[in-house]
Amino acid sequence: MPETEIVFFLENNKTIPALDWIRGLSTKAQIKCLARIERLGERGHELRRPEVDYLRDGIYELRIGLQGQNYRLLYFFFGDSIAVLSHGLVKERRVPPKEIDNAIERKAQFESDPTTHTYRMEVE
Repeated sequence: MPETEIVFFLENNKTIPALDWIRGLSTKAQIKCLARIERLGERGHELRRPEVDYLRDGIYELRIGLQGQNYRLLYFFFGDSIAVLSHGLVKERRVPPKEIDNAIERKAQFESDPTTHTYRMEVE
């Protein structure tokens, strides 16, 4: 199975919401998030629960648990081999609809102009 390229959504103002969120976490949480991102790169569309879950409208969540906290990175696929990380959040009971709507909006922006909204980095 081919690897999935992981890219980060880049806002018009040049911020990178998912990466900025990861950088704000504790070191342990960052390590777990990066490990899950690596798994997404290895398995892509084949990754399943409990590591990921489908939310709606093409939006998925990477599921990370650490010391009672539920961390989530929302993402979507672009074509067959690219996963775009939209943003992250700490989840209570479920991912709030406004967070999914935000990811859907970013997906539409990305699809209309992938070059402008792509940030690449090595995640190792």
